[in-house]
Amino acid sequence: MNGTFVELDKTYNPEPTEAPWYTQWEQKGYFKPLSQGETPYAIVIPPPNVTGSLHMGHALNNTLQDILIRWHRMQGDNTVWVPGTDHGGIATQNMVEKLLRSEKKTRHDLGREKFLERMWQWRKESGDTILMQLRRLGASCDWSRTRFTMDETCSRAVRHAFVKLFQKGLIYRGPRMVNWCPRDNTALSDIEVEHEECAGKLWFIRYPLAPHPKPSPSGRGASEARGEAFIVVATTRPETMLGDTAVAVNPKDPRYKAYIGKKLKLPLMDREIPVIADEAVDAAFGTGAVKVTPAHDPTDFEIGERHKLPHVVVINFEGEMTDKAGAYAGLDRFEARKRVVENLEAQGFLVKTEDYRLSAAVCYRCGTLIEPLVSEQWFMNMKNLATRAAQATRDGKVKIFPSSWEKPYLNWLDNIRDWCISRQIWWGHRIPVYYCSSKKCPPIASEEPPNKCTKCGGGDLVQDPDVLDTWFSSGLWPLSVFGWPDQTEDLKTFYPTSVLVTGHEILYLWVARMVMMGLQFRDEVPFR
Repeated sequence: MNGTFVELDKTYNPEPTEAPWYTQWEQKGYFKPLSQGETPYAIVIPPPNVTGSLHMGHALNNTLQDILIRWHRMQGDNTVWVPGTDHGGIATQNMVEKLLRSEKKTRHDLGREKFLERMWQWRKESGDTILMQLRRLGASCDWSRTRFTMDETCSRAVRHAFVKLFQKGLIYRGPRMVNWCPRDNTALSDIEVEHEECAGKLWFIRYPLAPHPKPSPSGRGASEARGEAFIVVATTRPETMLGDTAVAVNPKDPRYKAYIGKKLKLPLMDREIPVIADEAVDAAFGTGAVKVTPAHDPTDFEIGERHKLPHVVVINFEGEMTDKAGAYAGLDRFEARKRVVENLEAQGFLVKTEDYRLSAAVCYRCGTLIEPLVSEQWFMNMKNLATRAAQATRDGKVKIFPSSWEKPYLNWLDNIRDWCISRQIWWGHRIPVYYCSSKKCPPIASEEPPNKCTKCGGGDLVQDPDVLDTWFSSGLWPLSVFGWPDQTEDLKTFYPTSVLVTGHEILYLWVARMVMMGLQFRDEVPFR
């Protein structure tokens, strides 16, 4: 048989074939929209964090998007797939701070300006890794439209949205109980907190009726020995008892009716606290009597507000005990727990200890145990925004596949709480609010730094040091990638987009917020 024989490699090597072809496709503009006149079909990529590399979830997700995009492109639709990355707030700052620690430095050694220069340098060198990997997969994105949540187009959209929401009274600042991460030193929203089932303890502690004699050193409470009254409370966090300002019982619980209005002596702290009645108390939990620490528990905070209880802060933002903790001041919160339990037992206040399965709240980024603390933060009023978003799904304007996720999605929207949008970090969109040196002047929300105070005319203005939650800018993604708030041709043509392909784990963090922002600013859902 005549002819030329070509010897093939035993294994396929994609490098000499795929890279040159992909480069040609991109250079010739094959991934760009056909024209402005055809039927539009648009997908915005769920922007991966700049910290990341491609994993199997990204590969599956983007393959599904690519199939849809290529199919509609072949149908002759005016198709666009917009790529981009997210600045990743806490996660990205943590990564650069880790590099600084290897140099025996902290961000505070550099100062805010120099630290941000270092952040942008890192982003320039490493931030597009995942986009290059998507190219290697063959993803047919229109790379000429690549966006980054902190590029000028997206940043302007964030500032514009904040100012408009502030002017409508939907954004406000005030002291509220927040989820605080002692490691990252920042507040987190409710859905940035993960709950892990773990083995814990339930400590039963005797709170004697005041006045009472000093407990005997024998290990048995003197109040018990002399037949004096006490209430036993159960807690999973004995270190917080140092900040107790009441013990609460359910008003319908017959066991404690005679105690309501009386005073108890707080063990270890020599402070009298009242017995109060509140419907929030679950009579079936523990002994039916619960310690109330308004400064360190969300439910206790609400009870404290109803009963006008004082706040005694015994744990600080670093997770250490404050001066209000008396002899335990300066201790780490977990070391303080150990010492408190030891002293309760030694002084005859500890009744018993039981094993207990509990749901521990941890930071979704670093896994540190969350500390509920009262802090001055920025919040967004979510009720009306969430009601509109839920109705859009109930009316079929936004369809969720599989439909089994529709119920939890609507349940979350129906029971939403105000969103804590401020973060005490440096990497992110700095809150566009400015304060006058005169304390009498109101804060100024402005898209650009103002030259003078709008009330007194003074020029001594300072910008709020906090940045916005990463998900605030992500929530504007289907708008900002097309140039909003400008009324661009892209925005007119491709908004609302056709479909969103993403993971169920960010249904609340991201998807719901995009729907709320889209309805708020364009009166249209961001995807069908």
